[in-house]
Amino acid sequence: RQLRRFAITTLKSFGMGKRGAEERVREEAQYLLQRLQQTNGQPFDPTFLLSCAGSNIICWLVFGERFEYGDERFLALMGLINANWKLMSSTWGQLLFIFPNIMRFVPGPHRRIYTNYLQLAEFVGERVRRNRQTLDPQNPRDFIDCFLLKMQQEKGNPDTHFTEDTLSKTTVNLFFAGTETVSSTLKYGLRILLRHPEVEARLHEEIDRVIGRHRGPCMEDRSRMPYADAVIHEIQRFADIVPMGVPHAATRNVQLRGYTIPKGMNIIPLLCTSQFDPSQFANPQTFDPGHFLDEKGRFKRNDAFMAFSAGKDGMQSC
Repeated sequence: RQLRRFAITTLKSFGMGKRGAEERVREEAQYLLQRLQQTNGQPFDPTFLLSCAGSNIICWLVFGERFEYGDERFLALMGLINANWKLMSSTWGQLLFIFPNIMRFVPGPHRRIYTNYLQLAEFVGERVRRNRQTLDPQNPRDFIDCFLLKMQQEKGNPDTHFTEDTLSKTTVNLFFAGTETVSSTLKYGLRILLRHPEVEARLHEEIDRVIGRHRGPCMEDRSRMPYADAVIHEIQRFADIVPMGVPHAATRNVQLRGYTIPKGMNIIPLLCTSQFDPSQFANPQTFDPGHFLDEKGRFKRNDAFMAFSAGKDGMQSC
């Protein structure tokens, strides 16, 4: 909880959810558009470019800089992230996720997840060493700088969670999760809209009407674009990008519907059961932005929508 609060506060201080981050997103979007235009209308797989764009936003927050899409270090990182995502989505990866204490002793492709993780951690370690050598307490440049300063403040606390090992794990998790969730949303969004041209046409009409063709979008436009907001939410619901949330643990013995959940028991929320609940969504197996619109066409929230996480501040944190 302490680490979560620190991460959220620090990322917000660097502009997450504010105009500073918005400018970075718009800048990265221009780099992405340039690469898309270079395809000259020929068929291609956009997965890599979408991953690069999403990852660079995280790189700016965590490392204080973006990478060119052809940078060798960046390409190596993207390769490790994509490989781990595929492994974690496989049956082997799911078994490791659910039964970690058993699967760590079982041979199989899931063992490469940890090997790839160590390579990501090695890159983060290099960045940490570089930042430590040039650290200015009065002018923190990125998430790593802020964490290093917090480590100095907590130096005399034997129970602190702010250690170099935690810094490495937190940074890798931010980099991995932030890259894949964004790129997967964009990738599935393109696929879904190709299959639903009527939704794309209505979405395009709203974009032209509110934003026009002579400027880029900004956060202030969101309140005037309920249909676009609904489409994005429905893409994340229907695509079921993260079927299972991150593991939680019971902090005390709990009685639930006649069952005893002992303290320390791992609890994995099945987000997909909420996303496809017919009591919460009229046509859960159908892609329908109307799930997030009221009778007047205004955007409406739905508490059953849990795209990436569940629990206290789960959605807000993601």
